[in-house]
Amino acid sequence: MKIKLTITALAAIALISCKTAKEDPTPNGSVKPYNLSTCIVSGEKLGEMGDPVVTVYQGQEIKFCCKSCVPKFEKNPEKYLDKLK
Repeated sequence: MKIKLTITALAAIALISCKTAKEDPTPNGSVKPYNLSTCIVSGEKLGEMGDPVVTVYQGQEIKFCCKSCVPKFEKNPEKYLDKLK
């Protein structure tokens, strides 16, 4: 019984570690802040459709108005990143 709990706990720690590394791939943890008040994909004002969806892409914080904008961004991130310049 103790062995099962230990293995389960170690597996949970490993999953959490992998998720954290995937969310923040920046080497030193520094993230550039998102400077727009609108969704990078739809142009909708952030917060009008609930809490914004926030992620980090190559060291840049990105905010979306909803979950459905995330796959659109992932298909062609460079197209949307131009809006931050």
